[in-house]
Amino acid sequence: MRTYAVAVGKALALGATALVDVVLMALTLVAFVLAFGLGMVFVFPPAAQLIRRRTALARRLNGTWFGTAVPVPYLPPPLPTRPQPDGWYRHERQLYRTPKWPDWNNRWKWIVGDPATWRDGLWLFLNPLAVCALPLLPLTLAGCAVLTAWAAAPPVLPLALGCASAVALAATPHLLRGYAWWNHLLLSPTARSVLAARIQRLDQARLATVDSQASELRRIERDLHDGAQARLVAMGMTLGAVEELMDKDPAAAKALLGKVREASSTALVELRDLVKGIHPPVLAERGLGDAVRALALDSPLKVTVTVDLDTRPDSPVESAAYFSISELLTNAARHGGAERVWIDISSNDHALRVVVTDDGSGGADPSLGSGLRGIERRLAAFDGVLAVSSPRGGPTTATFDLPNALLSDKGPDCRPSLPRGKAIIVGICWGIGWLPLFPQGLVAMFMKIFGAEHRSWFLALYLPELLQWPLIVFNILLGLSMYAAGMLIPVMHARRQRLAEVLPARLWLGR
Repeated sequence: MRTYAVAVGKALALGATALVDVVLMALTLVAFVLAFGLGMVFVFPPAAQLIRRRTALARRLNGTWFGTAVPVPYLPPPLPTRPQPDGWYRHERQLYRTPKWPDWNNRWKWIVGDPATWRDGLWLFLNPLAVCALPLLPLTLAGCAVLTAWAAAPPVLPLALGCASAVALAATPHLLRGYAWWNHLLLSPTARSVLAARIQRLDQARLATVDSQASELRRIERDLHDGAQARLVAMGMTLGAVEELMDKDPAAAKALLGKVREASSTALVELRDLVKGIHPPVLAERGLGDAVRALALDSPLKVTVTVDLDTRPDSPVESAAYFSISELLTNAARHGGAERVWIDISSNDHALRVVVTDDGSGGADPSLGSGLRGIERRLAAFDGVLAVSSPRGGPTTATFDLPNALLSDKGPDCRPSLPRGKAIIVGICWGIGWLPLFPQGLVAMFMKIFGAEHRSWFLALYLPELLQWPLIVFNILLGLSMYAAGMLIPVMHARRQRLAEVLPARLWLGR
């Protein structure tokens, strides 16, 4: 009973917000009428921002009240205008001394050109009707039934009140789910906005990856210059001295040759470490699990490694995961004062999940440590997400996911299957869609046009003359709608599944 009472309360609250929507809609129309013309340029952005705040509240309520999260659908905002080398700011063919007007123009185009802005406006204008047609419909009908009983037969008023209340309580939760679907239909992001957000994020990740690669090349150059190159130069000079002492002092030459041998061994070790830092051979030959186990053997900490992978990720993904784990181990030993580390590598659907836990002192903060920032940049190139839990006193747990890293190859005929509910709806549409379209719609229409006297089982022909054509048209539209739903539901489901595989889930669920 409490669930039904809460549903009725939510329906009444939605009715109150619908009244606010009517007022907001009226104010928006008045503002547009008064500012029609050039003033529209200055009125539209604040009006659009006000509507966006209202739809943001609707998305939040849709997630908290109905459990259907609606991600933010807007295109990424434009970047700030950058000055030219001469200090001026350019917008199209105009030059400005300050970035105020270029930024304002870019923001205007961003708001006007975003399809989500117009969908928000459509939702605002249709939401009062949707609230009346879905959440408030049982309450309205129950009130009409009670008023009718009170006016026609007061003795049956308690019975009518009880029946109407029971029907309203039973139907309201189901209609609220329909209202949540309506909100998700108009307020959720389109494929264009999702792809635009992904493109912007990939651009940022690409720039970070390029910077990281340049930094890595500088490090390799520095290590070669200060390490192996310096030792090779010293070995050349020592061999020159050996050549001069070979006849004069063989014993000294022999001692110098021993030093050259030691220097060559040291240079070889440094080159191996350098190659291992670029791409460990064990990672290429044995995979991520064995490479992390080899890394654990070289670590001064007591490391426990658990690997549960059915498929092997691609080489770039393995490399990013390996060096991220290596950096976390280094942080645990150098900054966390840990003694034991637990590494768990597993699969989460198609994502590669790695959890690194240590018993150190904690206090790790990605905003303060360059090491964790480097891990975030490394994972961002693969849409990876790093989450760190490190309270003071420990323990520290770092978890990162690499989505779609374990996608298996699918055959050309592999298509996503429909959920059971959608499959039932599609079956009903294809199974009985012919009934309103053909016998009760098209055939009845021809019978009506040609004035056939035989009515048979054509229901529309038994109605009064005024209602026959509306029912015939309704039957035709109903049949066409059922066939359209039967075709569109599988297509939209397959399209959404493909987008979900290509795009990270957090772009759909919001960040």
